[in-house]
Amino acid sequence: MHPMEDLSDIRHEIDDIDNAILDLFQQRMDCAERVAAYKRANNLPVLDRSREREHMAALAGKAPEDLRTYTEVLFQLLMEASRARQGQRLAQEHAPQTLAAIDRACETTPGLFPREAYVACQGVEGAYSQFAADRIFKHPLISYFESFEGVFRAVETDFSRYGVLPIENSTAGSVNKVYDLMMQHDFHIVRTTRVKIDHNLLAKPGTAIEQIHDVYSHEQAINQCAGFIERMGLTPHVVENTAMAAKSVADSDRTDVAALSSRACAQLYGLDVLMRDVQDRDDNYTRFACISKSLEVYPGADRTSLMIVVDHRPGTLFKVLAKFYALDINIIKLESRPIPGRDFEFMFYFDVECPVTAPEFRTLMATIGDACEECRYLGSYSEVL
Repeated sequence: MHPMEDLSDIRHEIDDIDNAILDLFQQRMDCAERVAAYKRANNLPVLDRSREREHMAALAGKAPEDLRTYTEVLFQLLMEASRARQGQRLAQEHAPQTLAAIDRACETTPGLFPREAYVACQGVEGAYSQFAADRIFKHPLISYFESFEGVFRAVETDFSRYGVLPIENSTAGSVNKVYDLMMQHDFHIVRTTRVKIDHNLLAKPGTAIEQIHDVYSHEQAINQCAGFIERMGLTPHVVENTAMAAKSVADSDRTDVAALSSRACAQLYGLDVLMRDVQDRDDNYTRFACISKSLEVYPGADRTSLMIVVDHRPGTLFKVLAKFYALDINIIKLESRPIPGRDFEFMFYFDVECPVTAPEFRTLMATIGDACEECRYLGSYSEVL
């Protein structure tokens, strides 16, 4: 135990230690520059996994047991900073394949996002995907498909140049079916948008609310209105789309069914609005992604989506996160989905915020492969508000 000390004296001692650490850190980064120069001259990769493992194990072994975990975290960040610095230098001379493709896309993509296009959406006319397509494009020519799979296939086979898909909701979370399909299809994200979602109880003209027993809608809409459904004592039924729910009620011979859908669908399918805005929360938004087959990077792109697989070992996800931290790149979404056929392995979906022209972005794309087993670049884009 130390005798009682003055707090200001302790803080001065900490300042002296921090200044010494800063001097040593600068010396270490200078060494990293020299290592990068050697690797450039000898065409060597930035990451030497065996050297890193051996060095980390040696450092952890020297630390007191109660500080061992903190020591590992500290030196992981130091090593990541060194790799980022080396990667920045190496990327200036030897751009990886993905970075080269991004550069080509930036050069060849038109300066203005298209106002008209052939677009694939899931559902029928009046679906929220249609509202999203109308927001992204001024005059979209929309083809409707029964499933999300159909939208991906329409884009892959060049039936439609673009597809619009829901990816997450502010209250019900991610659209898992879409994320699972992302692992199975080749595509790129070129733009995203958010649509305010207002669910309404729609029924045939002349139907009294007391008559309603069954309500139909998309799974996400049912989740977003769960409290309302429970209070009303209704039995929910899942269909592929909110607009399809409205159409099925309009086509039904029953008078005890209703749909959770938009007011636009009430007009479109000749239904009455029995109750308005029945979602449990008013701040209810769904985010939609516009996908294409080819890589298109339009001016102003400041978001990037990546799908990353890490080794199934402790600390591997931390290494990826440390890379974003070292480069000061903000992660705005992190989603995990199990990989089919691979027990206890997950695909991590990242949305990050960083201009595609920023040097930090180039360093990230030049070095991210060193921190993971697989990295798939999905695109860089901006979000339409």
